[in-house]
Amino acid sequence: MATEILMPALSPTMTEGKLARWVKKEGDTVASGDVLAEIETDKATMEVEAIEEGILGRILVPEGAEGVAVNTPIAILVEEGEAVPAEGALKSSTPTAPAVQNSPVAPQAPAPTPAAPAPIAAKAATGTRIVASPLARRIARQKGLDLANIKGSGPNGRIVKRDVENAQNAPKAEAAAPAAALPASGGSRLVPHTTMRKVIARRLTESKANVPHFYVSIDVELDALMALRAQLNALAEGEGEDGVKLSVNDMLIKASAVALKKVPTVNAYYTEEGILLHEDADISVAVSLDDGLITPIVRKADSKSLREISQEAKSLISRARAGKLKPEEFQGGTFSISNMGMYGVKDFAAIVNPPQAAILAIAAGRKQPVVSGNEIKIATVMTVTLSVDHRAVDGATAAQWLNAFRTAVQSPLSLVL
Repeated sequence: MATEILMPALSPTMTEGKLARWVKKEGDTVASGDVLAEIETDKATMEVEAIEEGILGRILVPEGAEGVAVNTPIAILVEEGEAVPAEGALKSSTPTAPAVQNSPVAPQAPAPTPAAPAPIAAKAATGTRIVASPLARRIARQKGLDLANIKGSGPNGRIVKRDVENAQNAPKAEAAAPAAALPASGGSRLVPHTTMRKVIARRLTESKANVPHFYVSIDVELDALMALRAQLNALAEGEGEDGVKLSVNDMLIKASAVALKKVPTVNAYYTEEGILLHEDADISVAVSLDDGLITPIVRKADSKSLREISQEAKSLISRARAGKLKPEEFQGGTFSISNMGMYGVKDFAAIVNPPQAAILAIAAGRKQPVVSGNEIKIATVMTVTLSVDHRAVDGATAAQWLNAFRTAVQSPLSLVL
């Protein structure tokens, strides 16, 4: 029986997405677990896998189509030997189970209910639906032609193969504003925004516009922590393949969690009804991707060992960069850290990720002279800056948290006891 494959909701906030690429072609055999397409969401480009077996009978939404609403039919899956229904014949049907599964992303804030099913998403610039045969669409993709620029000669203006072949030498429609409208020189080029970049821009603008930020910085000596790390990693080497090598970041995640337990009022969300205080320290760790960033979460970091944190963080970061995170793996953290120490950054301030009340910016450790009692010594010092939502946390509380963090780093046995 023919089944519509619908645009999946890959995150609670997703109402539309971009169909970045079809991995399967029309006529391909599809097995359960096969990757059908890549969907660009508000966080990353994610793979969509098939649940049912069959033949990919018809692709309804072409590669590169933007603004495809959740629950829009994007393709038709048929059984072997079954005729492919006419385009639109199944549009009113609603499958009891979706024909795809996600390996998706989800932002941290809950979202509105996904939009109702929309018409097939290939549209001209005017918003009018483009009607074209699958073969015409495929040839247009191969030739780099814009269907919105091609006049159809088929029934009801449908674009067919001959229309695309006759138009193959025609110029492609401009996808961006005219060059005169862009303040760029002849050597510049416009890179269209990805869905992730659009959402990052919107969320950070909202945060800076609506959240009253303030910033508190403190210098922290790293030598004791690095000495303990060296000892623990030496023990791990003796364990062979089972040994887990700790990074400085692993230990700073734990130190952040320890500080949150010492000063729990920073482990909070601001809401209109009140301040929501969290018992668990769920640390969101900023991970850089090619076209943005994502914040996978080390859950209950306060109750986990350094080894457990290291194993979990490595797995999360690896799967984040491969686009394989599950929604619950980065949805709902209570506090964030952003570490740019590996880039040699001296200091920086991060933007609060609502509804969280604070984020810690971690800079590089540098050798420098410091005063210890009446003596001057050389120490490895890093500057950390806590960005805080002043609606939820006051300055004195932020300073208390930073002092608790510094104590945990400079007396690191507290991280293993």
